[in-house]
Amino acid sequence: MTRVVVTGMGVVSPCGATLDDYWQALLTGKDIFSVTDAAPGFALRVGAIGESVAFDRLSPSSLAACDRTALFALSAAEKALASAGLLTEGCAAERIAVVTGTAAGGMNSIEAQYERLFRQGVPRAHPLTIVRSMISSTASWVALAFGLKGPAFTVSSACASSAHAIGFAAQLIRGGLADVAVAVGTEAPLSQGTVLAWHALKVMSFVKCRPFSRTRDGLMISEGAAALVLESEAHARARGLRPDVAVAGFACNSDAGDIVAPTRDGMARAMRDALADARIEPGRVDYVNAHGTGTRSNDATETQALKLLFGAERTPPVSSTKGVTGHPLGAAGAFEAVATILAMQRSVAPPTANFDEPDPACGIDVIPNQPRAMEIDVALSNSFAFGGLNAALAFQKI
Repeated sequence: MTRVVVTGMGVVSPCGATLDDYWQALLTGKDIFSVTDAAPGFALRVGAIGESVAFDRLSPSSLAACDRTALFALSAAEKALASAGLLTEGCAAERIAVVTGTAAGGMNSIEAQYERLFRQGVPRAHPLTIVRSMISSTASWVALAFGLKGPAFTVSSACASSAHAIGFAAQLIRGGLADVAVAVGTEAPLSQGTVLAWHALKVMSFVKCRPFSRTRDGLMISEGAAALVLESEAHARARGLRPDVAVAGFACNSDAGDIVAPTRDGMARAMRDALADARIEPGRVDYVNAHGTGTRSNDATETQALKLLFGAERTPPVSSTKGVTGHPLGAAGAFEAVATILAMQRSVAPPTANFDEPDPACGIDVIPNQPRAMEIDVALSNSFAFGGLNAALAFQKI
């Protein structure tokens, strides 16, 4: 079977726009959240990227047709391609795929037109509204900006979107449809309507995101993008690279149960099948980067799934990085895949920030507040979305 390796990564996040800054924020539990003006009357804190995102590989007219979601994706993809050495090195464009994951698409662009039409009374929408807001545009812009002519598409599966994108990108390489794939998770959900809609679900914290803690009271939404460059091992080595981490396994499934409530069995099956795809026994897993949203239901259910898979007494160390990154919805899987790979490369598991009190309902080895030095040869990264859409990625050191 073709082995798929990771040769480049890039991030654009509220806690850092370089891999080192992002990693240091995860290790120190940096608080990146601020009260948003998108929710007047509510002191909701979100993870926002304050500055504008610069990108100079498109013309001004093309940039004007990009939603904020696309700009994040372009910037993260550029960083990942640069770290893989593919911005300066020739490679067959027809053999490079693009798979992006986003849950909401161009919500900022859509809401701007609601403002224009219904508050300002302008009789016509902006002519670029469709291309700015269509959910597939992120894949198209990445392909266009870098001249990538292989398969290109967007996956939208709520908060599992970019985990699916990474998994399907790896499958394209395994199946011989591409030698290289750029997998990007991106989201810009901090528009007024989106933030207030999430608040209406009563799953957002006003204080801080505290995954797996007894006092946890909800998630915090954030924005940004993360990108991975994947290659067949043979292609990477032919370019003189020595990759150290492989996407060893991937699985996804549907609970076919409730539109919002998760199920233990679906989560456990996704993890089990990802390990089976990698031909790795559960007992060899050294670390799990949990979906860990900080909501009452998710964390307890994910704990049950971990115990079901590994056994109640021998679950591997677990952490959720959402206490630092927030929940970037469709970009979460890519954010967390990058965190997992960095943990493997640097032999340090990032902590679960803001962990203040153990919860008996989450009685597993949650790494609390401080990083843990450890060798990580095999790791799982989980993404479990509304609608019962589960995905798990298994990574392995080479």
